[in-house]
Amino acid sequence: MSFLKSFPPPGSAEGLRQQQPDTEAVLNGKGLGTGVLYIAESRLSWLDGSGLGFSLEYPTISLHAVSRDLNAYPREHLYVMVNAKYEEESKELVADEEEEDSDDEDDDDVEPIAEFRFVPSDKSALEAMFTAMCECQALHPDPDDEDSDDYDGEEYDVEAHDGMEVDTTPTVAGQFEDADVDH
Repeated sequence: MSFLKSFPPPGSAEGLRQQQPDTEAVLNGKGLGTGVLYIAESRLSWLDGSGLGFSLEYPTISLHAVSRDLNAYPREHLYVMVNAKYEEESKELVADEEEEDSDDEDDDDVEPIAEFRFVPSDKSALEAMFTAMCECQALHPDPDDEDSDDYDGEEYDVEAHDGMEVDTTPTVAGQFEDADVDH
């Protein structure tokens, strides 16, 4: 694929958190091959055996999760959704799409999406891969999300953020048993 490039893998200077060998990369349903997945504080990278690969910057990653649904994909994997387009295209096709985009004003709000699946040969590594992704993603909060830096792992305080008053008194078992159901 045309977006694959040759570059050195991230190392300890870039905060390498997880290095997962024998990991298959799949982009939008198309296999890219087997290589090494590098989860670093600076970026998420994958390199095949020949040294070709790609890097994803954390601000472009909108979602990551461990997928165990074998109906969605035949093997358990780390799922990563990216707000960018990664596909092999000819220059003519890109030029045609740009003209098409300028003619169609309704698509201005639609962001391109790419789905990556990282399938390790050792599925027991998925939890460590996910944890490393969570830690690294947290280092890159979304600058457009006003509340992204307010969450510190504790209970979310709705009153402090939204101006709503919330009764935080715990519910007692049986507290509503005598309530009139018709009202």
